[in-house]
Amino acid sequence: MDRAKLIELFRAKASEIAEKDFAALREDSVIADMGVDSLAMLEVVGEMERELGISIPDDMLVGIETVAQLLDVVQKRLAAA
Repeated sequence: MDRAKLIELFRAKASEIAEKDFAALREDSVIADMGVDSLAMLEVVGEMERELGISIPDDMLVGIETVAQLLDVVQKRLAAA
């Protein structure tokens, strides 16, 4: 899946879970600054895992601050799948 589709998937899942509009979301957006707390972030990641058929270990999520960092991890897991 290309990067643009991954961003759109993240935007859709984050908007649904956080009940906010993330139309201005960019790769360099800081997830915490978007009002997405750690619990909501885990929900978003879980939804993305189900949609993409991958599994992301929790230790790979430690230290992720931006959308780009999360998408890097997702792409690595997709490549490994």
